Amino acid sequence: MSNMWKRFRRSPYQAIAAVFMMFITLFVIGTFFILIAGSSAILSYFESKPQLTVFLKSDKDEQAAAGLTDTLKASGKVATITYVSQEQALAIYREQNKDDPLLLEMVTADILPASLDVSAIAPVYLSALADVARQDPVVDEVVFQKDVVDTLLSWTSTVRKVGIVFIFFLMFSTFLILFTSIGMKIAMRREEIGILRLVGATNWYIRKPFILEGLMYGWVGAFTSSVLVSILILYSQPYLSSFLRGIPTLSLVQIPPVMITVWPPSLTFYVLVWLLLTTCGLVIGLVGSMFAVSRYMR
Repeated sequence: MSNMWKRFRRSPYQAIAAVFMMFITLFVIGTFFILIAGSSAILSYFESKPQLTVFLKSDKDEQAAAGLTDTLKASGKVATITYVSQEQALAIYREQNKDDPLLLEMVTADILPASLDVSAIAPVYLSALADVARQDPVVDEVVFQKDVVDTLLSWTSTVRKVGIVFIFFLMFSTFLILFTSIGMKIAMRREEIGILRLVGATNWYIRKPFILEGLMYGWVGAFTSSVLVSILILYSQPYLSSFLRGIPTLSLVQIPPVMITVWPPSLTFYVLVWLLLTTCGLVIGLVGSMFAVSRYMR
């Protein structure tokens, strides 16, 4: 450790540049991971809700709606269908407006239509299911959240594509800086390396300090970026809570027996972010340093 600190002091600007680029790259990776995880979780939440609401004519009962249910299921594009009677619709209405008595006085079950809550296997099937439902004589109106889901799909896809391109650009820049920094240090110590070879030092013994230095750059960059990403999550928590009001806990992935949650962030989620950034930092540092020693120690 003392020898590595001495090498940092001999060329501080190169070390600072390598660590800074490593930090920027890993910070962007962490932020990108959070954005993708959050948007995917929100999209999954909306997809799990009834995406298509089919309101039935007031003189049609559940038995009359059974034919439409069978028709929709026969398309092979339906995940779930739930029949909501007029009494159930009234109970839902009362629950949603329980804080406003004026809205409850004049509403009875007779004026609320029965409906079918339909969830599609994929959002792309919504339009086709809506067209099928509109052709049935028992249907009064069809309402679905196609615009919301399509907007989320477009946003998620754009963030993913732009983020991947930007991350690859930063990783390549970091690799070049690390490659150049370690290469210059090897060139500065060429005479010392020659002496070590004359006295019988192995290639691994000569290369090990430079590889460890690359790993150290990666670890320092990963540590600082992990701290900043965690602070960013904690700082933005009140704003995100307000923005996501009404949406329950969003699940990202389930690893039995642990559920990793995006919001509110769990301890497991922080650990996952730290492990991701640390792994990326160490891999970049290892690959960059190994390429450098292979190139400049031929």
